[in-house]
Amino acid sequence: MKTIGIRAAPSAVTFAVIDTNDNSVVNVEKIKIPAAFATPDALKYIRSSLLDILREYDVEQAGVRVTESQADSPSVERSQIEGVIQEAFASSNLKAYYVGQIASISARAGFDRARFKPMVAGEDNPGVENWGKMTKEAREAILCAMGARNA
Repeated sequence: MKTIGIRAAPSAVTFAVIDTNDNSVVNVEKIKIPAAFATPDALKYIRSSLLDILREYDVEQAGVRVTESQADSPSVERSQIEGVIQEAFASSNLKAYYVGQIASISARAGFDRARFKPMVAGEDNPGVENWGKMTKEAREAILCAMGARNA
């Protein structure tokens, strides 16, 4: 089964596709929002791109990393993108999906919550090749995809 994990940022969305049959990372990429797009067009672009990715990789289950409820400076743009991602999931053929913060991603992926931040920082490797060379967003997307197995 293939799962996808998503980590949104105000100007891009990082996604990771994992094949749970052999625990391999199939792809990690970033969908960059063109700077010329107004907010409605940017949200439409993300939705359309994400639905294409779900079809292309035949993804069955998904997870999206959302902003922590007590974030110091929550981004309105990121929250809007996270909402559109959830709507795209609901409109797709996914069997299941979840919306997660640190605690729920960790629980679904099967590791202690205290390991999440060191993993994202690249200090603790969950067994993924080239983990130290990846961006923080890519690591969060992979962890989210690992958790999608139990969505």
